[in-house]
Amino acid sequence: MSIDKSESLNFLEEIIENDLKTGKHGGRVLTRFPPEPNGYLHIGHAKSICLNFGLADKYGGMTNLRFDDTNPVTEDVEYVDSIKDDIRWLGFEWDNEFFASDYFEQLHQFAIKLINKGLAYVDDSTPEEIAAQKGSPTVPGEESPYRNRTVEENLRLFAEMKDGKYKDGEKVLRAKVDMASPNMLMRDPVIYRIKHAHHHRTGDKWCIYPMYDFAHGQSDSIEQVTHSICTLEFIHHRPLYNWFIEKIEIFPSQQYEFARLNLNYTVMSKRKLLQLVNEGYVAGWDDPRMPTISGLRRRGYTPASIRDFATRVGIAKRENVIDFGLLEFCVREDLNKIALRRMAVLNPLKVTITNLTDTFHELLPAENNPEDPSAGLRNMTFSNEIYIEQDDFMLNPTDGFFRLSPGSMVRLKNAYIIKCEDVVKDGEGNLTGLKCSYVPESKSGQDTSGLKVKSVIHWVNAKDCVDFEVRLYDRLFLVENPQNEEGDFKSYINKDSLKIVDNAKGEQALATDEAGQYYQFMRLGYFCPDKSSSKDKLIFNRTVSLKDGFKKK
Repeated sequence: MSIDKSESLNFLEEIIENDLKTGKHGGRVLTRFPPEPNGYLHIGHAKSICLNFGLADKYGGMTNLRFDDTNPVTEDVEYVDSIKDDIRWLGFEWDNEFFASDYFEQLHQFAIKLINKGLAYVDDSTPEEIAAQKGSPTVPGEESPYRNRTVEENLRLFAEMKDGKYKDGEKVLRAKVDMASPNMLMRDPVIYRIKHAHHHRTGDKWCIYPMYDFAHGQSDSIEQVTHSICTLEFIHHRPLYNWFIEKIEIFPSQQYEFARLNLNYTVMSKRKLLQLVNEGYVAGWDDPRMPTISGLRRRGYTPASIRDFATRVGIAKRENVIDFGLLEFCVREDLNKIALRRMAVLNPLKVTITNLTDTFHELLPAENNPEDPSAGLRNMTFSNEIYIEQDDFMLNPTDGFFRLSPGSMVRLKNAYIIKCEDVVKDGEGNLTGLKCSYVPESKSGQDTSGLKVKSVIHWVNAKDCVDFEVRLYDRLFLVENPQNEEGDFKSYINKDSLKIVDNAKGEQALATDEAGQYYQFMRLGYFCPDKSSSKDKLIFNRTVSLKDGFKKK
């Protein structure tokens, strides 16, 4: 394989290139993405997906998708399906699909091999007793009273565990490593526990299940994974990963660690995300305020923007916190290139153009996307009744306000210059509309009026516009690191993270566009149809504003 040496390599690419140069693993590159199906994937997983699939693609290798389904209590087929959908939506396809449960029989045999070698024993201690035996980082552990059981007794007890003779927690199988190791994980870790629970794939065949540390490295080895890439919290697990491979005498997969993705103004713990779902703080795993891939997708983020974000964040060995603004920047960059431009008014104010008749009707051409000439043109309709944003009018304008006010003029985007002649109020003195005149010679692209105005505003034709609901999303938390603050992380939730506007008006094209479009509502931001949107009730989610308007509180 020819590799471009002029590019800057991250440390994992340097490792792989050196392995290819020396012929390690026979010149193969096989990575894997091993999620536990106990929740939906989030943006941190997206970084790992891009890394594992990206490295395999760059170096002509393969990537396995392996579900770490060793805890039947928390896992579900729903999560398996969602994980597959998310990976494919991001633009990747795995070469092989496996489950740790595929290897339950083989892992069981590995455990028996350790027992026969005197390297594993059945322990009757309680979890509290085992924790106490382990000591502390500065105090060596104490050996379990069951540590020196005979091989024969351990084989019998382990078989009885498998046969369902004991209750959950009554016994465990522990590896016999080193109770004095400075690495607490090496102090006789538990490798099998009893769980009488129905498994989503193996049913009730097993009531003993391997722990992560026992299943992970051996599954890598069974598949002959060459580069097992984990996040930094697993760096202390690596000695145990290597110990199991050495003692069981299997293929020497190797683990490498990189810094996980930490994003401010959110939480990335599946446990905390599950709390938000179960306690009703959000509307589900795919709530557009969630950092889940499905939530970002529903909000209108594109696969390309998330892949770009993963690239910009880079691969490092040191933990850091990434500003949410970078993710928003990436989606703005992509949507600017692909989003259809449409006019929409969120807070409508009726404008009657007095020097046009009620029957006046004109088609005005407008670009679908000025960044993409191939997107072509559409026709907007113009009549004597339009809507503008209430914020674009001020009865008593302040200094620096250049939009519409009594006696002032503005240009309507893609249309004409109008002048405010009068205001309309109800019986209580509330503003209900405007009366304006238009300048016939000021048509956009054909202006011969010679008039100069300081503002251009957006609008929609009141006679054929469509009504829709808009959901304006903001960051879910008010503080940068909610999980590091005092007290319950949920007390820092931004109560204004969702605002619903139910009387928005949009140009007619919104009702006839093909499904699945991304939009830029002119001057308002980027939007997409919500999954619940229908022809009978259009609902749009704001993906991101045109610029960062979030204020730290």
